[in-house]
Amino acid sequence: MTADFDIVIIGSGMGGLVCADILSREGYKVCVLEKNRQIGGSLQTYVRDRVIFDSGVHYLGGLGEGQNLYQVFKYLDIIGRLKLQKMDEDVFDKIIIENDDKEYVYAQGYENFIQHLLKDFPNEEKALRIYCDKIKDVCSRFPLYNLRSGGDINEKTPVLEIDAQAYIASITNNKKLQAVLAGNNTLYAGQGGKTPLYVHAMILNSYIESSWKCIDGGSAISKFMAQNIRKHGGEIRRNTEVKKIVVNDGKVTSVELMDGSHIRAKNFISNMHPVRTLDMTETDIIKPAYRSRVKELENTVSSFIVNVVFNKDSFPYLKHNYYYHKEGQVWNMPDYTEQNWPLGYALFFSASSRSDVYAESMTILAYMKFDDVKQWAGTFNTVSNENDRGSDYEFFKKQKAELLIELVEEKFPGLRKHIKSYYTATPLSYRDYIGNYDGSMYGIAKDFHNPLKTFISPRTKLPNLYLTGQNLNLHGVLGAAMSGLVTCIAFMGNETVIEKIRNA
Repeated sequence: MTADFDIVIIGSGMGGLVCADILSREGYKVCVLEKNRQIGGSLQTYVRDRVIFDSGVHYLGGLGEGQNLYQVFKYLDIIGRLKLQKMDEDVFDKIIIENDDKEYVYAQGYENFIQHLLKDFPNEEKALRIYCDKIKDVCSRFPLYNLRSGGDINEKTPVLEIDAQAYIASITNNKKLQAVLAGNNTLYAGQGGKTPLYVHAMILNSYIESSWKCIDGGSAISKFMAQNIRKHGGEIRRNTEVKKIVVNDGKVTSVELMDGSHIRAKNFISNMHPVRTLDMTETDIIKPAYRSRVKELENTVSSFIVNVVFNKDSFPYLKHNYYYHKEGQVWNMPDYTEQNWPLGYALFFSASSRSDVYAESMTILAYMKFDDVKQWAGTFNTVSNENDRGSDYEFFKKQKAELLIELVEEKFPGLRKHIKSYYTATPLSYRDYIGNYDGSMYGIAKDFHNPLKTFISPRTKLPNLYLTGQNLNLHGVLGAAMSGLVTCIAFMGNETVIEKIRNA
């Protein structure tokens, strides 16, 4: 049987789209298969009360001219087309802590970052400079992050086994500063005694370099990449769910779809979670020991979302985010109990082309374990409402939303009178629309105790099956884009694409 395509890519998250865009430019005949109506994974947006909400891309880092994500987007012909708004240079994130009236500021640019924190911690200049130098040093050891070819694991090894929590505690005895420096760790589901410093460093560095909002939502990123893919002869098939990855004579020959039909290709790239990919692939070539090892890796926690629609011209638009945690809980927020939930939240304001004076909407995000919604795990949604899960589920969501709004109202007294309506999403929403088994926000959790165990190779034991996406290296738009690059490099057998991106 002849192949229909050179490459079939399963899943249209950021990693899959980057692979498809790059490889179609390189002359390969590419087909992307997406089970949902909307492409993009966490780039998806949805509309409530005529207001656009992001499912995952609340802000972006590294989009200043010449910075890493800027160069990737420039090469992909996105940068001049995206509607971007730079966040406030003097405050992109505010850290707020229970029982403390101060708002601690993260500013863009390293010197600016230091100077603003010195206003609240005047005796901590040495610690802040050591901290910033360490962040930059850690980031410099990852060649691809810096769009540099070459390099090997030995360059990274000295920084892979550093505990983020312990490192921050080592540079200052000031408990409040320690809590502030870890204050936006919801960006990577930070866990005390587990999260490596390199994860903290690479994510925070990109936002300190520059922080941006996508005006009217981040789905434009996937829309422009889809246009590129089609322009270069590629196909994107939505509402097309893969049931099985078919192996014959030691190679993948096709994917079987839910309707029983097959799509054949010479090569296959899976943007799904590695566990899901392996479950779909029946072959003795992938050993049980490897399957077990991947299955045993812990995923990051999921979240509960409240998307608030404001009354028109009622609530001011703020060009920064808020991160709140209860006192002493900054590294323990995923370990809540039913009684003390939530131990923290993140607050994002969406940028709209209709107004930059008043906010149209606000997203409140708090951690939530999949176990909290497990009783409804047998229900699945394929449309944009969740009402078919029954009244108990609706009551659960309303109860949690009210608790969360009540907590946010401590920071913004009178908030409720500005709310026109609100909509919720749970770990089941993440599972159904993003495609993880347990609704995990960021896929496989990194662990400094055994860092190499949580690095997933883009290659598999099957010579024409590759992996991509946030589970390989790092999550987020930048992390998943870099994972796409890693997969393309492994597939093509050279690093020429890095030079093209760096010189775009």
